[in-house]
Amino acid sequence: MKIAFTTLGCKLNYAETSTYERGFIAAGWEVVPWSSVADVYLVNSCSVTEMAEKKSRNYIRRAHKTAPDAKIVVTGCYAQLRGNKLLEIDGVWKVFGANEKGVLVQTTVEGVGPLPLMSPRVGTDSGDSTPSTYKYSNTFGAYSSGEERTRSFLKVQDGCDNFCAYCTVPYARGRSRSIPMCEVEKMARNIAAKGVKEVVLTGVNTGDYGRGTDESFLDLLKMLNGIDGIERYRISSIEPNLITEEIVDWIASGTKFLRHFHIPLQSGSDTLLKKVGRRYDTALFASRIDYIRKAMERPGQSKVFFGIDVIVGLPGETEELFMETYNFLKERIRPAFIHVFPYSRRPGTRAATWPDQVQDSVKTERVARLEALCEELHAAFVAENKGLPEQVLWESAQKDGMMGGYTGNYIRIERPFDPLKANTIEDIVI
Repeated sequence: MKIAFTTLGCKLNYAETSTYERGFIAAGWEVVPWSSVADVYLVNSCSVTEMAEKKSRNYIRRAHKTAPDAKIVVTGCYAQLRGNKLLEIDGVWKVFGANEKGVLVQTTVEGVGPLPLMSPRVGTDSGDSTPSTYKYSNTFGAYSSGEERTRSFLKVQDGCDNFCAYCTVPYARGRSRSIPMCEVEKMARNIAAKGVKEVVLTGVNTGDYGRGTDESFLDLLKMLNGIDGIERYRISSIEPNLITEEIVDWIASGTKFLRHFHIPLQSGSDTLLKKVGRRYDTALFASRIDYIRKAMERPGQSKVFFGIDVIVGLPGETEELFMETYNFLKERIRPAFIHVFPYSRRPGTRAATWPDQVQDSVKTERVARLEALCEELHAAFVAENKGLPEQVLWESAQKDGMMGGYTGNYIRIERPFDPLKANTIEDIVI
């Protein structure tokens, strides 16, 4: 049997797809490119925006056109939120929601009929979005098998309890829950055994690790730090209110965790942060950035890379409130990178019903302004680090006679290709 995969969305989805792939290979199946004719196509979908849902549908239709007799399996957030609609698309054979990921491979291999949709699918096609009734007990452990065999995404947490006004994630992935530390350790040791040097910790709300258990996020970091073979760790995303001084001080004390933080801001306007239900304000956000820089930056050492998520065009975002975000980023935070999203109206969320929606043309214009600011800030960050010592993990890919890799603080470096350098860490001066 031949199976092809495509993945949309976040690092969690990529880790889960890679885990599915290993399962099918262990069952004797052959993985083929998406453009090939296959017996089964698996779409790991995303629903964070309307465009992501559209792309998911396009991939399904493309697979059906390529191989009309093939069976199409859909999982991911779109599968959970709009499962009934997906089953109406020609070629779709099975839809696996959030609680069904652990049986996806076995069920598909055994070739049974379509699974019944979860009952109830709260906050989905029924329009019922009552948070109190929405829970998933299952947590599907996953990791990617290695990007260029140098980096792996390791899922340690899933779900979210925040229920921000604009977001469907708690409905798509369930309440906050963690992979038990013993299971995370086992997955990390499997990654190390493959020769992977760098691990990126992923989760919906990574810093919330350990909720409901006796384990903590700092306990997890300390355990992972002791695993032989893995030399570098990155934390993919952590809420600012969950970055404690204790965590920062421990990382800064000399660990495998790098000078790289990805932190969601969403808005630099306290008015909007409060309106959509974020659990911090700009003062707290700025204080966390300041504390990390003070703890980790020393004269003659490289600077901390901060990647910041920002949503443009939240309902009620006037030009004045947008400029609060713009100026907060440019003058106060000065991150190395801004990941800009235009707000997408998501059915079933509170914000979707608000009357003060921002026009798409205004969103597009504001996205362009923040992307231009991102280019300016990233160039300044690279310039600020020139002449400073760092370490690069070289990747194996070759393009035009060159190879590349990232420093610990996430600056892309290139050099002439040398196969002996692949998957090695080298001291350099930026």
